[in-house]
Amino acid sequence: MAAKPLRTALLAATLILLPLQASATLSKAMSFDDKVQNAQSIILGKVIRSESRWDGAHRWILTYTTFRIEKSLKGFPAQEITVVTPGGSVDGIRQETIGVPQFREDEEHVLFVRNSQAGPTVLYFDQGAYDVVTVRGERIVQPAVSSAVLIDTQRGMAVSPEGPRTLREFESSVRESIRRREANRMEMLEREKREQTSISNVLKRNRILVLLALAGALLATWQLVKRW
Repeated sequence: MAAKPLRTALLAATLILLPLQASATLSKAMSFDDKVQNAQSIILGKVIRSESRWDGAHRWILTYTTFRIEKSLKGFPAQEITVVTPGGSVDGIRQETIGVPQFREDEEHVLFVRNSQAGPTVLYFDQGAYDVVTVRGERIVQPAVSSAVLIDTQRGMAVSPEGPRTLREFESSVRESIRRREANRMEMLEREKREQTSISNVLKRNRILVLLALAGALLATWQLVKRW
């Protein structure tokens, strides 16, 4: 019975970085709660400028995209943020990385942001970027278009990306995820507190036995020292 889960895990781990013939790559599917939990901030914003340039070693092209923030769904409010992503075009030379979102001026997006050595970037890349479009007066949030294939590594199978939802529904999902995380954290703290209280009560009820045990240990240690 243990062989099947092991084969599934090995297969998933092996295929994570394997390129597909149809210019696609396999990526581990991250849950919405994982993205909310691991993001330093979540913002709704519009692209106001984008610039690509070489890194300091002149080996890789990086693109710096600045967003005017309309709303912060998680983290501290700010007016603007510039995120860095690998790839771009400089002097006719273009580098691309499959699974990395690309942004165009005046587009609206929801971004899950994490900090990196190069600066703020998109958490889990294309899985942390959402397009915001307006349909019949309602703003809709949908996963960014990607050529990466999402894999559920627990089941070893491809999964569909998240479906579109209204901006209000998306904000509600973020708030609910944060609420669940906080509730779980408080429950864990309360459980640890009860366990500590229980141990303390046991020690208090049996303090004479505890003292006798300590005295016995000290006596045994003293006898051992005397022998040496």
